[in-house]
Amino acid sequence: MIFQSTRGKQRVSLDEALVMGLAGDGGLFLPLELPQFSTDDFAAAKTVAETAQILLRPFFAESALAPELDEITRETFRFPLPVTRLPVSGGYAGLLELYHGPTAAFKDVGAGFLAACLTRLQGDTDNPLTILVATSGDTGGAVAAAFNERPGMRVVVLYPDGRVSERQAHQLTCWGDNVLSLAVQGSFDDCQALVKGALADKVLSAQYRFSSANSINIGRLLPQCIYYAHSSLEHFRATGRKPGFIVPTGNLGNGFAAFLAKEMGLPIGDMILATNENRLITDFLGGAEWLPRPSIQTLASAMDVGNPSNMERLRSMFGEAGEIRQRTQAISVSDEIIQKEIRRNYNEFHLATCPHTATATFAWRELDDSERTEKDWIMVATAHPAKFEQIVEPIIEAEVPLPADLADILSRPRHFVKIEPDAEALAKALSENFSN
Repeated sequence: MIFQSTRGKQRVSLDEALVMGLAGDGGLFLPLELPQFSTDDFAAAKTVAETAQILLRPFFAESALAPELDEITRETFRFPLPVTRLPVSGGYAGLLELYHGPTAAFKDVGAGFLAACLTRLQGDTDNPLTILVATSGDTGGAVAAAFNERPGMRVVVLYPDGRVSERQAHQLTCWGDNVLSLAVQGSFDDCQALVKGALADKVLSAQYRFSSANSINIGRLLPQCIYYAHSSLEHFRATGRKPGFIVPTGNLGNGFAAFLAKEMGLPIGDMILATNENRLITDFLGGAEWLPRPSIQTLASAMDVGNPSNMERLRSMFGEAGEIRQRTQAISVSDEIIQKEIRRNYNEFHLATCPHTATATFAWRELDDSERTEKDWIMVATAHPAKFEQIVEPIIEAEVPLPADLADILSRPRHFVKIEPDAEALAKALSENFSN
């Protein structure tokens, strides 16, 4: 399959797109054509891994990884991704729980898949591949865990110092010698700009063999399509109805993956994007000009993004705001409402939800009565509430038990380097910590 940059005519293979991360012209790779499926194509798929093998096979048809695709999907989808039905009166509401992986966040799926692919493609102990990842909270921990101690692979995690939860910060900074954690004295947007700048720096990129594990890498998006495909197929088989999805979003990678799954013919109904007070997406779909702005620090910290990268893919695929509005809507949720929603979810459903998931449940509650009760909805639970215990526990007045994998991670010692948000500081940190 051929992948083309959103900014020009650069075309590459899947394997090249996985390794490059970002196109040479600064654009993001998209499939030149999407494969089309019917529900019957997945009749034999009973597990998430089996759904993944069918959905991803066309993308890997000419890849060096094609013979290993089944093994890669089994390695990636080794933990459950259940949909839990909520006890609501009238209609159907479910919660797609994407937090059962090793770092208790949905990013474990994309990061694990990309690590499995890149290790097989590019693992070289004499000349390691260096994965750059900017994170607003969850991505970096998932990527570090996925690549930790893999031969021939190194990871550089850039996170906004003081703008992630304590447990998120621990997850970002407790790995082996092949992981360099950089506490950037700035925002997530500063971190993302540093990654994009480094990838575009031909000298530095050649020296360290850079690639990216943010959702700018198509290798992150493709596996994220799978849980939308599988959960919608299971629901459609059971009910004959296409579920709509409500997706909390910051950099728009998870939301864009849902659009991809729908465009490939999966039985997905309406799409709603939930944002926090960083409302660029909401304002754009409401008619405002797309003008990136400084990010605002909120309780839903993993969504604190002022310039969502994947809007470039969404606009490339569908057009401008008017065309996108025909396919989705977006709602912005304040910190005050997030707090009320966490309390309400616990009181009504006896369920602790993280601040990001609370934006999705609020968007569901805001639907018209007919929309909420006559259609089926699956809300995406992106992270385990135990990662945000300092926010969640005082609100619900109860302790949130730690998942075993997360407890193990939090028992490890931390190590990180503080840097200013500029290219020179990044280059210095690389030079001092990695020999090339």
